[in-house]
Amino acid sequence: IVISITVITKVISKFMKKRESNGKDMTASYLIKDIITYSLYFVALMYILQFFGVNLAGTLLSLGIVGIAVSFAAKDIISNLFSGIILILGKSIKVGDTIEIEGKKGTVESIAFRSTVIVDSLGIRDHIPNSILTNNPYYEFKPNELRKVDLYAGLPLYVDVLDFKEYIIKKIVTYDAIDNAIMPSVLAEKICLREVKVKISFWVKDFDSDDRWQLIMNTRDEYKVIIANDTRKYIQMIGEKNE
Repeated sequence: IVISITVITKVISKFMKKRESNGKDMTASYLIKDIITYSLYFVALMYILQFFGVNLAGTLLSLGIVGIAVSFAAKDIISNLFSGIILILGKSIKVGDTIEIEGKKGTVESIAFRSTVIVDSLGIRDHIPNSILTNNPYYEFKPNELRKVDLYAGLPLYVDVLDFKEYIIKKIVTYDAIDNAIMPSVLAEKICLREVKVKISFWVKDFDSDDRWQLIMNTRDEYKVIIANDTRKYIQMIGEKNE
């Protein structure tokens, strides 16, 4: 029984990974996987108890009584369980969505019974209890948010912001890894005593592979440095001209 259950669960996991690599919506699939897996473990346990001559009727009755007592002690776990079912069936949040809740922002990697896993721009995984997602407001971003890069820079006052905007956008769109279907932007954030703070935004291209997330993160980090260096060179060039 143990060997059979192990083989079946491995086959289910392999099927899920194949489905995920094909770009399928995995939101409901994770719930189905958990239900099947726990059901198999329960059936296996019942067969093993029966094999050793344990009275199943009495055992199930005892489990029911214990379950009532446990439900009071584990109300948070039960709350997260039902919240997870609501999230998955209601499809308010799906795998691949980019959300922000209680100051934590990331892309939804999986939705399980108890918690939802989001991955931030640094690749750090946060496990958010499902009850927090159903009981608190959250921000939901556009699908391409995963590929967006926001770079902040301080331009000296001698730099013309409009000229810089034209220069840096032309520079960004020349790179092959940049998604030119979404136009880069330069926004003025704040003017200070010695500089103008601007936000440079651009999007890197998507990848169709199993390690899509890691490739996007690496490309974002690489081009954040490249565009920062282009900005530095422009400021240096304008400064030398003024001298």
